[in-house]
Amino acid sequence: MTRSSIDRLTYSVGENSLENMVLEKPEFPEEFQGHQVIREGILDNATLAEHGFEGNTSERFALAGRVTGAMRELGPTSNMVMSDGFDFMTASVVHLFDSPDSVHNWMHDIFLKDFEDRVGESVGQGHQLVSTTRLEPQGFFDEAVGLKVLQGGADGLISSTVVDFRVGRILGVVFIGVTGDHDRLDKVVELGQALEKRIVRVVLGSM
Repeated sequence: MTRSSIDRLTYSVGENSLENMVLEKPEFPEEFQGHQVIREGILDNATLAEHGFEGNTSERFALAGRVTGAMRELGPTSNMVMSDGFDFMTASVVHLFDSPDSVHNWMHDIFLKDFEDRVGESVGQGHQLVSTTRLEPQGFFDEAVGLKVLQGGADGLISSTVVDFRVGRILGVVFIGVTGDHDRLDKVVELGQALEKRIVRVVLGSM
């Protein structure tokens, strides 16, 4: 299947298909099966802006071509020990855009740029964005970009490895959050490829 045919097929996807695209809990890596679902469901522009960087608005996201999205996020239970190197959080997210070009622009002008522009700033909850490192995720059908984000607070450092990838006018996002300064690119790429397969299955099923 070519990229242009996938692009065309994603125009038949409605908002009601998005929740079927995010990974179910059993599809996350084995080490997360003891974690709990902390957030899931539809992720509209207002909610995304509320949980994003200060100053973001739903209008900005709508102007960027984002329609809506869905997510499932797993986090630790109260009895888990947050020791160095512990993978405490993971998520799969899908965003629906008005066009594949809008997905590309979002990946570069909003995802990468917003993080890189805010290094050194407070990111809420007593945390500061310490550094960002661009990653080069491989093995995706179309374009993919990645970041390792390091932030620090009173409890020490936490790092997130995030990969964004494009399937037509759909943006897939996966990440793993780790206690301490650690890179999880290989594991996040595996997670992203599982999400990509699921997205494509739903797209083909909506024909």
